[in-house]
Amino acid sequence: MEYASIEREIHVDAPPEVVFEVISQPEHVREWWYAESDVQPTAGASGELAWADGDNPRAQVVPMTVVVAEPPRLFTFRWTHPAGETAVDGNSLLVTFELVPSGSGTLLRLTETGFREQGWEIATLEHQYNDHVAGWDTYVPRIGACAERLVSAR
Repeated sequence: MEYASIEREIHVDAPPEVVFEVISQPEHVREWWYAESDVQPTAGASGELAWADGDNPRAQVVPMTVVVAEPPRLFTFRWTHPAGETAVDGNSLLVTFELVPSGSGTLLRLTETGFREQGWEIATLEHQYNDHVAGWDTYVPRIGACAERLVSAR
């Protein structure tokens, strides 16, 4: 296996503007990713994603930097880089959400790249890649469900 990129694609019964809001706004990220975020959807913005574990609200904290924010069609960020370092190719993973109008809904395409560029030993590379595959398999459908709930509530 190459461990080069992860790609997912789903159709969401919500317009691109709503899907963009769901993938980029901290209050919605909390719903589908179960992570607290202080990152605003603006190119260059940086901050953290924090996942809770039991009583520890910051059991896992990961830095995140927005690369591109072009509502309602493109949202790209780098994450998993070492704290205190600038996110660049080679020290972070790149996640791209492309939103394409499709009928009355949106075709959401997710791509995550940068695994091989980390310089990890093969066992670490395989573990990280498989962990992210399982994560996106869980979270991408939740993006759709969250966006569809948001449309229903409006």
